Amino acid sequence: MSDESGPWADYLAAAQRLDAVRRAASSAAGEQAATIQAAQQELTAVRARLAPQRARLMQDLGVPEMGLLPQPAEQALAAQAMAGGPAAILTALRQARATADAADAGMLGPGPASPLRPWARNLLVYGPFAAAVLIVQIVLYLVVPNGSVPTYALLCGLSLPLLAFGLGWLTIGFVYGGAGSKVDRTPIVGAIACLTPVLLTCMGVGLLAFIQ
Repeated sequence: MSDESGPWADYLAAAQRLDAVRRAASSAAGEQAATIQAAQQELTAVRARLAPQRARLMQDLGVPEMGLLPQPAEQALAAQAMAGGPAAILTALRQARATADAADAGMLGPGPASPLRPWARNLLVYGPFAAAVLIVQIVLYLVVPNGSVPTYALLCGLSLPLLAFGLGWLTIGFVYGGAGSKVDRTPIVGAIACLTPVLLTCMGVGLLAFIQ
């Protein structure tokens, strides 16, 4: 039994090799079990992040449900990434969770600004021209002789609003119009905006005349 080269020595060497294989297999099985458990936890976390994001994309931003479904090419890439076993699956899930975290950070910020409605957008153009009409009328009222006020008021009341409306009409088409595209100039809003200075001037003149 003490012969190092006899059958007993061969048996001991084989037993040691088997024990080493057993220990390695047990360690690998333990590591695999831990990896699988970690992957399950990551999968739960990713699902928890994706559910509210999906709801917000569909309800708040109007993204269609079909646009959120994975396409065949994306499914093939995901299957390829998970072909390496539990470790590869865990790595893919961690990357997915990082992507979801980044998406959360982006979605917590202010959403995209909604475009202005045509009437509000056009009012930003008609408004300055209407303000210029009001300034010109006030200046003319201050500088013209008293006897000529009705004549100048009539001329300005007819010409300046039309000029302001025409300039606003052309500016809207130049700024917001494109090749072959029709732009809504909201003429009613433009007419009201351009006639408002005339009404204000008449009210002011009438008030001054009443006071004097």
